[in-house]
Amino acid sequence: MTAPHLLHEILPVGWLQCNCHVVADPDTSDAIVIDPGDEVERVQEVLCRHNLKVKYLVNTHAHIDHVGGLARLKELTGAPVLMHPDDLWLYQNLAMQAALIGVPVPRLTEIDQMLRADDTVTWGRLSAHILHTPGHTPGSISLYLPSPDKRLFSGDTLFAGSIGRTDLWGGSFETILRSLHGELLALDDDTRVCPGHGPQTTIGEERQRNPFLQGL
Repeated sequence: MTAPHLLHEILPVGWLQCNCHVVADPDTSDAIVIDPGDEVERVQEVLCRHNLKVKYLVNTHAHIDHVGGLARLKELTGAPVLMHPDDLWLYQNLAMQAALIGVPVPRLTEIDQMLRADDTVTWGRLSAHILHTPGHTPGSISLYLPSPDKRLFSGDTLFAGSIGRTDLWGGSFETILRSLHGELLALDDDTRVCPGHGPQTTIGEERQRNPFLQGL
């Protein structure tokens, strides 16, 4: 069997420019949307342009800039929403988050499925392995796709040249370092990292140059 193809579009959405990832198997038209934080019409345009069917809406964590568009996109696509249970309290307190940064409160929706460490999300011929990577939030996850190339969707755990902040609700610097060392730095150096904000990078690049990872 030939290796599956992959279609990947990145849309920086909202005033905090959260990277919303549309990841699809073009051979079957099945897709997932990772972190639909805002500007749902732009996401829907990508889905329509490629004639994609959304199987899942997956959230790497429940900060407002990553979940603000969940209710609307679920309404448009009918796709179930997946999230780690340790971030449910954060999602249910969007009003608190909105008040802190002075933005309108997004509508809430039901979370249809809990994601935990070592779960697998499959759509078309693509599969992602779920890594529980707490520290930025208690329920932060990363998605690792080994095929057709090594690709990691790291949410706000790992960025190009930095790591996620840990001074917000439920954050822990010690915990995020454990997640980075125990989960993400265990991946091969040629793994492409697709973060929740900013440009893509690789595990090898971050291992060598990220100041937060020196000595890990």
